[in-house]
Amino acid sequence: MPALVLSLLAVTLYALASHQLAGHAQGPNPPPRRWLGLAVPALLMHAGVHLLAWRLLGGPDLHFFAALSLVGLGMAALTTALGPAQRIEALGIIVFPLASLVLLAYAFLGGSPAREGLGWPLQLHALLALLAYATLAVATLLALMLWFQDRALRQRHLGGALRLLPPLTQMETLLFRSLGAGFVLLSLTLLTGVLFVDNLFAQGLAHKTVLSILSWVVLALLLFGRWRWGWRGPRAAKLTLTAMALLLLAFFGSKFVYELVLHRA
Repeated sequence: MPALVLSLLAVTLYALASHQLAGHAQGPNPPPRRWLGLAVPALLMHAGVHLLAWRLLGGPDLHFFAALSLVGLGMAALTTALGPAQRIEALGIIVFPLASLVLLAYAFLGGSPAREGLGWPLQLHALLALLAYATLAVATLLALMLWFQDRALRQRHLGGALRLLPPLTQMETLLFRSLGAGFVLLSLTLLTGVLFVDNLFAQGLAHKTVLSILSWVVLALLLFGRWRWGWRGPRAAKLTLTAMALLLLAFFGSKFVYELVLHRA
């Protein structure tokens, strides 16, 4: 019951923070930082839901809905931390409702999974993976908003939440910094997988490993293309979306099939 109450309170605060940001989307100035007073408690409550579950289970819960909720928490935390400094508060209009949805899914559909007994090496591997997914998910949203911002500027019709965004060059810099951080985290995820997982190409892991490596290759190609040829705009957005789609299939796609379709751990 305390976890459910925390979940509902967090969802309410997320909704209020998103509503407050959306209310300033038409204005010429950045929104006042009152939304932080709503987002920060929401983040703490969201994290508290998972801490309560981990304490009850005697270890981290990394099943499908729990992992989704943790990625949503990471995205909301990155948006809250970077929003005021980088002027990307507009992300909160999308990220906070998304974090609310995955938190509600975890609260009502997460169930009571069995203890997995993961040692610290595999916990580290899983944590790095979730951080990589959260960072790259934020980068994907930035790529989409950059794409829309570029089109709006070409058509001389910059309105809505796009008015809250920083200039195009600053958005590009922030996007590739996010992609660089996500690439490093994904590299560490693959490295810890090689070090700590017995056989990455065993049955049930092979497709996950192959798709993750393909995502890593796409990101490496994009970052190299940016450095060597100055790739940007739609090409950068398409490659970012491709890398994220591969990651989603690798982790959440396989977890969905194994846990919700086949009912296997």
